[in-house]
Amino acid sequence: MSNNVLAVGSPWSAFAGPNLGYVMEQYELYLQSPEEVDRELVALFQQFGAPIVDEEYVATEGVANVQPNNMTKVFAAVQLADAIRSFGHLAADLYPLKDRKLDTTKIDLNYYGLTDADLSAMPASLFFTITPANVSNGKQAIDYLRSIYTEKIGFEYSHIDDKNERDWIQSKIESGTLKQSLTNEEKKAILERLTRVEDFEKFIHKTFVGQKRFSIEGLDTLVILLDELVKQAEVEKMNQLQIGMAHRGRLNVLTHVVNKPYDMMFADFAHVPNDYFLPEDGSLEITKGWTGDVKYHMGATHTKKSGLKVKLAYNPSHLEVVSPVVTGATRAAQEDASKPGYPTYDPKKALAVLIHGDAAFAGEGIVQETFNYANTKGFSTGGSVHIISNNMIGFTTEHYDSRSTRYSSDVAKGYGVPIIHVNADDPEAVVNVAKFAFEYRQIFGKDILIDLIGYRRFGHNETDDPTVTNPLTYLIVSKHPTVRTIYGEKLVNEGIVTAEEVKTLDEEIYAGMQTSYDHVKQVGEEKGHHLDIEMPDAVKNDFPAVDTSVPKEDLLQINNELLAWPENFEPQNKLARILNKRVEAIETGKIDWGHAETLAFAAILRDGNPVRITGQDAERGTFSQRHLVLHDKNSGTEFVPLHNISDSKASFAVHNSPLTETAIVGFEYGYNLEHKKALTLWEGQFGDFANMAQVMFDNFISAARSKWGQKTGLVMLLPTGMEGQGPEHSSARIERYLQLSAENNWTVANCSNAGNYFHLLRRQAKMLETDAIRPLVVGTPKSLLRHPLAAASIEDLSEGTFQEVFEQPGLGTKPKKVERILLGSGRVTIDLAEHVKDGEGFDNTHILRVEQLYPFPSEKLSEIISRYPNVKEIRWVQEEPKNQGPWKYALEYLLDLAEGKKVKYVGRPEMSSTSEGDADSHKIAQAKIIEDAFA
Repeated sequence: MSNNVLAVGSPWSAFAGPNLGYVMEQYELYLQSPEEVDRELVALFQQFGAPIVDEEYVATEGVANVQPNNMTKVFAAVQLADAIRSFGHLAADLYPLKDRKLDTTKIDLNYYGLTDADLSAMPASLFFTITPANVSNGKQAIDYLRSIYTEKIGFEYSHIDDKNERDWIQSKIESGTLKQSLTNEEKKAILERLTRVEDFEKFIHKTFVGQKRFSIEGLDTLVILLDELVKQAEVEKMNQLQIGMAHRGRLNVLTHVVNKPYDMMFADFAHVPNDYFLPEDGSLEITKGWTGDVKYHMGATHTKKSGLKVKLAYNPSHLEVVSPVVTGATRAAQEDASKPGYPTYDPKKALAVLIHGDAAFAGEGIVQETFNYANTKGFSTGGSVHIISNNMIGFTTEHYDSRSTRYSSDVAKGYGVPIIHVNADDPEAVVNVAKFAFEYRQIFGKDILIDLIGYRRFGHNETDDPTVTNPLTYLIVSKHPTVRTIYGEKLVNEGIVTAEEVKTLDEEIYAGMQTSYDHVKQVGEEKGHHLDIEMPDAVKNDFPAVDTSVPKEDLLQINNELLAWPENFEPQNKLARILNKRVEAIETGKIDWGHAETLAFAAILRDGNPVRITGQDAERGTFSQRHLVLHDKNSGTEFVPLHNISDSKASFAVHNSPLTETAIVGFEYGYNLEHKKALTLWEGQFGDFANMAQVMFDNFISAARSKWGQKTGLVMLLPTGMEGQGPEHSSARIERYLQLSAENNWTVANCSNAGNYFHLLRRQAKMLETDAIRPLVVGTPKSLLRHPLAAASIEDLSEGTFQEVFEQPGLGTKPKKVERILLGSGRVTIDLAEHVKDGEGFDNTHILRVEQLYPFPSEKLSEIISRYPNVKEIRWVQEEPKNQGPWKYALEYLLDLAEGKKVKYVGRPEMSSTSEGDADSHKIAQAKIIEDAFA
């Protein structure tokens, strides 16, 4: 054979001699004047390129016997075959209720001016690279293509750019290997599984009348699909399979895929503590918080005998938001972070399976955000298997009001994701699709989407009557048999089981569930129906005191190593000068913010904790303060100094993220849930850009411990400071985090000193993997990044510790003269410091910087204030408007501390916006705040 490789379905193999010469002449004309060429030929040239034919292939296959007057017919036949591949899904039997009109127009012979006789005269090899057995002419070829592209599975892959992927998918489909026959034992196992899935729903519906369960019915084969993915993951010896899904079908998946025993599930409905029924072999892990959550938000981890951990992520009601959490956790499970450098990444170690609702998949933007980062360096997981659990309706909203596309899956096309539609009433097709999806993911390392098309047997929840809003659909549903019934009848007809065996299986499984429930009732009567879950003492208490200092000689060594660049590596000139000044900064006590942060990271790595930091400009830093990744000015080669710290015992990863907040915050939260030892940080480009991720703060980060018992030490860095840059570049909206603060759920800090930030990071790292760990929200500065009054000395780092409250140097030295105490947090306290300079002339005033806002340091503040017996007034000074910032949060604490003294607010008045819109107005307002503070 020659080196010319024919495209699958290439029409050029049908031509030789004069015919081929004519086509080649037309191609030359097409290159010069495409408007003069027949439009059908133009379409073929655009699709298949130049008409190059492998002569040996032609001679061997004997496909060149096409008459000149049949040329148009050949073109039309090739177009028809291609249309079947591209549009066969429109005519496929995908809808169990058969309530959607199928479109066959693009695959009809008449549309292309063809007859059966025309096709019969053509060779089958015109349409295939490898001709299937029992296909000998064009008519049989087209019939074969129609049969495989319009049955219970529909394929969309022509939108994929990579030809190797398209050819692989087409080969799998057309070779018949995708449609594998199951053994009789496998079919029986599917029937048994479907019976359990259906009976579980029926039992709950009958036993716990009126209780919400968000039934899986109509999409029962979702469990079959997941079973097959789990089986394939075991064959591949994966460590983890992580599942993310919303509430519909979750209880069934928890029970039958994650192996939560029937006793435990029925106990949840019967209000009996399910702890009584936890398997003693340790195969099932659950966590619980003290406030709890509804049963259809809960998750669990099951360890199979193979060692594979199957995890179902805990999830709030917000649809789709769990997807980035699961992909982040999966990435963590794929990484080995135990050595210096970037973590070793092996995508074959873990798989993310993301289950979406049809209306939510099309409607929620976080779906696109998750697809968008799927192939990026810092956020890839080697491909997720996406499943649309498609019940063809959104609550009460029909599909035509739910989206502007034909399929809910269409949004995935823009990301080059193959889409496989499958009829949920065909369990065997579902199994084959699952195998195909898993194999594709393993080979190409990319996302793939399965659109599992079914229906919803009841309303949105079991107390909802869908006939009120969707009467026609539910008339069809009421007459439609369940998939268990359909499949049972199929196996009876095939002679694999008898009708009596199907009935007996149903009765035995249902009876077993009744036995489990009887056991639950008995245990509930014996042991009681309530089990208090207390907040752990480690959470109730403040962080214990930990040593966060680093010996001076170690800091000097680290600093030198950070500036030891490889031979022949030449950073940009200005940057090199800036970084080299860090030697002088150590000596002069002018360690700025970025410098202190890098030293903290290095010390944390030496302690054995990996560090991962991401954000839209994390490598350089939004304000050019960080420079964790250096670029050679001549070659662009990257160098990461933190990969070369002696005695480092862990990896360091820094990644610039896509321009996305919600999904990236969710990803990092999930990463830290799985990799609890890693100091994981996300940085907002500006603080209030985190507004876009509010759902992650509200539903996961602030509340996961109390709802679900899940611990995380995620750090969120939010640049803040009112500096005349307009509303969106001013406030980090710190009030929102303070409003969510309760039960020691996290730490909220707003530091004014680089050394204090150093110790804050070190303290957070020290608390990782302890019961006391909690997330950390840090208001980080902008103008203070290089401000002399915010700088630290090496002694601050080597001898200090994190200070919840800083006292202004030079003030408060004459206790009896102090009559007024100013309190504030963050950047404004440096404005106050600049005003008082060395303190001369301000004997009547003391300034306290509240570096940690939550938990509020009342005890420390009380101790300081008690030193000043003549204080008459406490003033809270802030930059933010009165209805924003910490004021309203702090007021209650201040009133307690004041013990009758006057408490006064100093700051901007209440405003609907966060700040003024121009620099001049800002300066006037800011100057007035400082003037009022000392008035």
